[in-house]
Amino acid sequence: MDLTLCTVDGVELPMGTDVNATPPEYGTECFTGSALIGPEARANRETLIDAMTATGFVNHPSEWWHWSYGDRYWAYVTGVKNARFGPAAFPATGTVVPDV
Repeated sequence: MDLTLCTVDGVELPMGTDVNATPPEYGTECFTGSALIGPEARANRETLIDAMTATGFVNHPSEWWHWSYGDRYWAYVTGVKNARFGPAAFPATGTVVPDV
């Protein structure tokens, strides 16, 4: 899941980069633990990290905005033997959507 923090009015808080920012435009500022972001963005990321980890989510360290729960990445990081869910199939076609 991709997310950020906002005010009660829906204004995004400074996080150091935009959601889904990519290098080379932002370089390593996209990394969750980047030392290249300012103190306000760092404090906001820490708030996001605290909230998400307290509820069992795990972060993709190369993207501060990307969090997982129940998928293969989550199982790998947490040491759980199996993901809680896997690929889904569209009922009408039987086409399988891979777990990413």
